Amino acid sequence: MKGRLTYDQINAVVQEINKAVVGKYKIMYQPLKSMSVPARNLYHRFMEEENKDTRGVFFIVEADIKEFTQLKLDKRFHSILNILRHCQRLREVRSSKLIRYVIC
Repeated sequence: MKGRLTYDQINAVVQEINKAVVGKYKIMYQPLKSMSVPARNLYHRFMEEENKDTRGVFFIVEADIKEFTQLKLDKRFHSILNILRHCQRLREVRSSKLIRYVIC
């Protein structure tokens, strides 16, 4: 759909996004008392990013992708996100200068 991307490249990005979601929600569902200080800081950042549109659904932001994966957030990555949006695998929620990618 976009340029010369292959299914393998798109599937690799999907797997990395899944790793980011698993890493984020592993921290989110952990009891606060058992968290280390860096994990607690991440937890509070995650709670600040949540709003009424994303309550009850799995979502990530670009900072989560940087935190939990080795992906580069370049033009190719954004075109793959565009493809996933077109295929209705992702949905964008934009508000307050933050783009949240909701997993459909």
